[in-house]
Amino acid sequence: MNTTTGKPHVVLGAGPAGRTLVDELLARGLRVRHVNRTPIDDAPAGVETVTADISSPERAVAATEGAATIYHAVNVPYHLQVEAIPNIGRAVLTAAHRNDARLVVLDTLYPYGEADGAAITEQTPWEATSRKGRMRAALDRAYLDAHHTGEARVALGRAADFYGPRVVNSTLGGAFFPAVLTGEPALGFGDITLPHSYSYLPDIATGLVDLGTTTDEAALGRVWHLPTVPAVSTEHIHALVERIIGGGITTRVLDQPVATGPFDERFMSEYAEIFYQHLVPQNMVSTPFERHFDRRPTPLVDGLRATVEWYRDFLTARQDTRNP
Repeated sequence: MNTTTGKPHVVLGAGPAGRTLVDELLARGLRVRHVNRTPIDDAPAGVETVTADISSPERAVAATEGAATIYHAVNVPYHLQVEAIPNIGRAVLTAAHRNDARLVVLDTLYPYGEADGAAITEQTPWEATSRKGRMRAALDRAYLDAHHTGEARVALGRAADFYGPRVVNSTLGGAFFPAVLTGEPALGFGDITLPHSYSYLPDIATGLVDLGTTTDEAALGRVWHLPTVPAVSTEHIHALVERIIGGGITTRVLDQPVATGPFDERFMSEYAEIFYQHLVPQNMVSTPFERHFDRRPTPLVDGLRATVEWYRDFLTARQDTRNP
């Protein structure tokens, strides 16, 4: 049951992560404000919505006024990230400081670069070589420095490649599941025989809200890996999906970053520096979070089954829209 009392938990960004965060907060009976650059017309009942460009510190402060916790789940198109994301990060830090709110940041594995893929832990060195990875690493240091100097109370939650309901713009998303369900060749990235970590979006949201609501202040001021199952090969994931749908999958492997399907030339030219993720093993370990917060990631087959069902509904709705 939702509550309208207490300070709001403010979610920044209305992409798949932001919307799933709102659902998780509501499920815990928390007051929720959802902030996005463009209007949110389909917010769940009881959610306050605010339209604001939070790349401006003053607008970010105003949009998050009175917040208990701010969840930073804002993303921008790939070709704008290096320029735009640091400005947004600084504005959000200002908002957390001015409003005396906890800040929880949804983060990526980019700062690690081509790390030892056998076991990427929170102690793995930050050795990014890409522009986006170096940008993320510098911004993460700024977040953590702000915490340790008392400017803001911050926690970072890192996730691997997303999959799950609502996740379309992902390597295990719109280029894979619709093709699987319509009998078309499904896209695989790089060497699909290598272990590769995929984080289930509802688990990401659960972990971020754990960070945003914990009473353990010692859990702040650090990086956490959000609950993610041990890596298996993408090829193995395809086999699991075959079992779920009861049929075979034809896979088209993209062995280099060229435009294809939903990924246009501008996107892939920007993604090229990150494509190494699909050419080396990548196993993100989340054991410390699981032990500290008593959480376990959703079993892979369960997450894939829920994702297949969501895509079935998604494709049906899209077809109904095209043929009213």
